[in-house]
Amino acid sequence: MFKNKFLEYFSHIHPITPVVVFVPAIIFVIVQAIRFTTVLQTIGVFLLGVLLWTAVEYIIHRFAFHIEPKTVLGKRLHFLVHGVHHDYPRDSTRLVMPLPVSVPLAIAFYFLFLFVIAPYHWAMFGGFVAGYVAYDCIHYATHHFPMTNRVGRFLKEYHMKHHYVESSTAYGVSNPLWDYVFNTVPAWARKRRRTNSTSNG
Repeated sequence: MFKNKFLEYFSHIHPITPVVVFVPAIIFVIVQAIRFTTVLQTIGVFLLGVLLWTAVEYIIHRFAFHIEPKTVLGKRLHFLVHGVHHDYPRDSTRLVMPLPVSVPLAIAFYFLFLFVIAPYHWAMFGGFVAGYVAYDCIHYATHHFPMTNRVGRFLKEYHMKHHYVESSTAYGVSNPLWDYVFNTVPAWARKRRRTNSTSNG
């Protein structure tokens, strides 16, 4: 992807890296959250952080990753950020965000939460990053694992059809919640849901 060997090296990342790097951070901030708030508050705000991540995941995927740039520079940047993944969806070393991008973004969100909702920022940040790690794991699994249980099969089909059938729908990767909210659920998924509802009724 890059002629520069240094840039090329850092464009690859092992898929387990976000777990190794961010899970200890999540544990640390949860401990801090319990120190400065209550356990129930920590749980509640943590779950809100996870929910916030799912919304950010949807927004970034839909409005940043799937824009159609007009300039040469814009097209190049778009390819580097997300286009390469759609062109080479089986490339396991370019499925998750490289640390030189994800770590500064995580720090920026930490300070945003600190500024807006301290002392609940600890739990919010923990949930937000946990959502991100879960997203990376689910995204990798949809591309490289069989995912044979009911939920896994759905998520795999949902994301694979985003790649190979219709890229203008199914922006949720870890879950389809915001696709339902913003009416970007693919027709096949809506039809299946109606069929299942009818058969169960």
